Amino acid sequence: MVEASGAMRDGGKGRTVSFSPKVFIPLTHMCRDFCGYCIFRKTPEQAGDTLYMTPEQVLDVAKAGQKLGCTEALFTLGERPEQRYPEAKEWLEHRGFKSTLEYLTYVNRLVLEETTLLPHANPGTMSRREMAALQPYNPSMGLMLESTSAVLYGPGGAHEFAPSKRPRVRLRTIELAGELRLPFTTGILIGIGDTREDRIESLLAIRDLHRRFEHVQEVIVQNFRAKPGTAMSDRLDADTIELLWSVAAARLILGPDANVQVPPNLSADNYQIYLDAGINDWGGVSPLTIDFVNPEAPWPALEHLKEQTEAAGFELKPRLPVYPEYFLTTGKYMPEGLLTKVRALAGNDGYVQGGIQRYVGNN
Repeated sequence: MVEASGAMRDGGKGRTVSFSPKVFIPLTHMCRDFCGYCIFRKTPEQAGDTLYMTPEQVLDVAKAGQKLGCTEALFTLGERPEQRYPEAKEWLEHRGFKSTLEYLTYVNRLVLEETTLLPHANPGTMSRREMAALQPYNPSMGLMLESTSAVLYGPGGAHEFAPSKRPRVRLRTIELAGELRLPFTTGILIGIGDTREDRIESLLAIRDLHRRFEHVQEVIVQNFRAKPGTAMSDRLDADTIELLWSVAAARLILGPDANVQVPPNLSADNYQIYLDAGINDWGGVSPLTIDFVNPEAPWPALEHLKEQTEAAGFELKPRLPVYPEYFLTTGKYMPEGLLTKVRALAGNDGYVQGGIQRYVGNN
């Protein structure tokens, strides 16, 4: 299976493997949901004086990343905390915003206008209106499907107390992105109580949406890692064999032209083996900020990522948060002003100008 998926990747994507040089901007850790594995989430009491990052803090991080050559500003945040916490609603109203998504739109515009970074927003489920408001400032957006399994939101499941993790509402958000012609990143999370059959069903649902709209630019296959202090702290991490199987299944189901990613920081000891199973992307890797969702898992140094990728017979290239096929020879996926900025950051091949040497030198 792994051999077949690797061969399929070679036939469609060749021997190029990409990554996105990014900064991670956690706009707020507050969230209306309670997931059984999450340590990103904070209550207002835990967040203290930092209920939300201020515009000044957002720009400070973005400008620091710009100096290091980053091209992506990844906005990850809790979902609609103002629906659960009066403190969140008051913070927003005091600054003239009706919702977290309205505030996100504002800071996305700031980053796009005042830096060379491109925002990539991951705010959870969205309505058409909310997504359309973000679209002029985001060449791509994302939302992890995680799983279509009903078991996960049943009693004792990882998503029992997380209404926005219901597959129906997640799939609807991905569908809306397709209707808006918005390049979209999604993926599955394995090892949270799902089965192999569940993963196949989830991947088929993603494939079906992409066949309708041709907008799923990337599918992440992410492994569960147990974290202290969570309801699932005593669960075993998803093991290497399960992740290899899931990556191979993703490639075989999604086809040779799909972009399939495994986060290297979640498999630090042996991440290069997933190249054999058919991935062609490492996702966002930051030279500046930690992975706030998995703070125990540092990003690999870009020099090491390059060495491991090349040792396996691949060429490592930095990419923008939107893949080349969504802007290089087409103008149908983003407004003209945003498209102009995206193209200005890319070389003739659609990858970041200057290539990997921009980050690790010529050695």
